[in-house]
Formats: sequence, structure tokens, C-alpha cells
Amino acid sequence: MIDARLLDAVGAVIAAHARPDHIPLIGIAGAQGSGKTTLARLAAERLGAAYLSLDDVYLTKAEREAKGRAVHPLFAVRGPPGTHDLGLLEATVAALRAAGTADRTALPTFDKLADDRRPKAEWPMFAGRPTAVLVDGWCLGATAQADVALAAPINALERERDGQGAWRRAVNAELAGPYAEAFARFDSVLFLKAPSFDAVLDWRCEQEAGLLGLPPTDLPPARRAELAVFIQAFERITRHMLAGEVRADVTFDLARDRTISPPASGRS
Repeated sequence: MIDARLLDAVGAVIAAHARPDHIPLIGIAGAQGSGKTTLARLAAERLGAAYLSLDDVYLTKAEREAKGRAVHPLFAVRGPPGTHDLGLLEATVAALRAAGTADRTALPTFDKLADDRRPKAEWPMFAGRPTAVLVDGWCLGATAQADVALAAPINALERERDGQGAWRRAVNAELAGPYAEAFARFDSVLFLKAPSFDAVLDWRCEQEAGLLGLPPTDLPPARRAELAVFIQAFERITRHMLAGEVRADVTFDLARDRTISPPASGRS
């Protein structure tokens, strides 16, 4: 269940940036499983906004595999900066902002179980002119790290598959360049801050169980182990954001059960 304060916060930032000639672009950031997608979808439904996820503009499987061959094999794995089609995100936001009351705008969507973007014929349509465009994303607003912070690997994935640091430096360059430019176009970003990175695995397993139609306790142990490896690709930037390295206008500190622990803090 979404805390009413979160919905109120989304409504407030939309109202603060709305003008007759301007549809606000609002980001909702947070680690995997933090509830950002649920919040964005519910807020969009209640407020007449269009909803997009950064997850829905991943590069296609073929594009990521090609990037994996050209730059580093880890770019074949969706998730980190460098695996999204930021041009598609920008074009979709522009189309929504230009839409009239009688228009219909196609919204890209990604099939996580198939690990590929759905065919355009299957994309949902947004009808009319939105009050705002809401975009959720785990790394929205994240800042790039200093070069010195990239020197040592922080987990098994980085030690075993990126020993020389080529991948993490390439990811950081994406975050410092095209992602920073994309994030700067947002009118406002709200950050749902996890209590620690340790909570993320439990949240991600709950998310996976939901995709499979299972209670969280029935997720096979082998799949949990796979997810523990998968989230290592997100660990560096997530820890960086939890340490305060995220440009957000409002930060909500979450407890492990996703309730809000004391009041929201201002821009970080």
C-alpha cells in the first residue's frame, strides 16, 4: 500500500512545475523493489499523467549483445547506464508533451522475462494530453563517481568479470555524459531511499516472485542466488546514491518494510 504522503509529494511537484505551455517531467528514483514503479503508476492514474519506466527503454537484446562485443561483455546485461535507449526516452517524452486531447501516444515497454523490448505493435497507448510525464528509474539522478573511487572492485562480479575496471569506467562515463544530460531535463526528482543495499536483494526477490505469480517465500533458492549475482551490477551506483550522491528534490527514507521513516528531507 502506498503512503498517502508519497502521492501528495508527487502531486505537489507536478503542481509546482505545471504551466499552460509546459507538461512537467517528474522522476521517481529508488533501488530495485523500493516501490517506485507502484508509486509512479498509481500517481499517474490518479493525476492524469503518463507513466514510463526507465526499464522500458532498455536497448534491445540484440543491441546490448552488440555493445557487449564492441565495448565490454557486461553491457549485454540490462540495467546499468549504457544499456538504455535514451533517444527513445526523449522522443517518447517529446511526443507526450506535444500531444493534443485527441491524440494517442505509444509507450515503449520491455518484457523482463524475455529480456527484450516488446514489438511496437504491442506497446500500450496513452490517450490525450497528460498533466505530467512520470518516469521511474533505479539510477535516476545518480551522479558519476570520481576516478579514484573506480579503482578497486566492490564485489565478486567486478573482481571476476571486470578486474581491470574497463566496464565500470565505461558505465561511469555514460553516467557523467548522456545520462547526466537526460537527468538534467527533468523538472523534479523524488528519491525513495532504501535503508541499505542489503535490503535490495529481499525486495528484488519479492519483485521476481510477483512476475512469476508466486508468494515471495516460494521463490526457488536457486533463483534467489541468481538474483544475488544479478544485483551486483547495480551495487556500485546504488551504494553511491545511498551515500547521498543523487540529485533529488525530495528524499523519502524507507524502512526495510518500505514504510517512511521520519519526514522527507529536502533537495540533496
